[in-house]
Amino acid sequence: MKLSFRKDLLSGKTLIGTVVTLPSPPMAEILANVGFDWLWIDAEHSPMEMGDVQNILQAAEDRCACVVRVPASDEVYIKKALDIGALGIIAPHVDTVEIAERVVKWVKYPPIGERSIGVARAHGYGLDVAGYMKTANDHIAVIVQIEHVKGAQDIERILDVDGVDAVLIGPYDLSGSLGKPGELGDPEVQGYINRVRSACLERKKPVGIIGISVDAAKPFLAQGYSLIAVGTDTMIFGNAARDILTQMKT
Repeated sequence: MKLSFRKDLLSGKTLIGTVVTLPSPPMAEILANVGFDWLWIDAEHSPMEMGDVQNILQAAEDRCACVVRVPASDEVYIKKALDIGALGIIAPHVDTVEIAERVVKWVKYPPIGERSIGVARAHGYGLDVAGYMKTANDHIAVIVQIEHVKGAQDIERILDVDGVDAVLIGPYDLSGSLGKPGELGDPEVQGYINRVRSACLERKKPVGIIGISVDAAKPFLAQGYSLIAVGTDTMIFGNAARDILTQMKT
């Protein structure tokens, strides 16, 4: 596994990734081989179960860091994702300080947190339990997703939670929470996005976001975002296939 992911994240290094939504190890292997810095494995808005996620982690191996967005900011989902070898957690809908505190508690082993101790792939299937537990707190990244106006309004306090490594803005759900789903260019939506981004930059906390295309994502590089996801596996494949067809028919 690419154990440098959390270190690179905290250093402010620009990390470019994409979102994996298909339970297809070969597709994930191709994306890892291309050279992405990280893969966002989406177990929230996809048909994937944890067994599917583990297959993807195994396909990517140490070529690319894999971060799992769990289905909910829930203890069981978090420990399952970590036990199968995720190098980081994206906790969705972190709308309050209390949720952020619980997420950190469930990610970190004692004495820092209260992560349950199990034996799974991350622990060498029982052959390296002590070794994994000794380093897990240092290597696992805690990324909280701000995707509701409530979280954006309370961003300063959320950032003050010890153990929160980075923030990932969810622009689409954030726009929906304002009654303007998908209207990312709306001034009010942009105002809250910028509020979160500015708060992160002021505290030197890594901030990330997703863009559906290169054109949408490139401006983020100049805006201080360091954790950037571009498109999804389905969009990459679909757009490439459509381009081939269009070129052949013209």
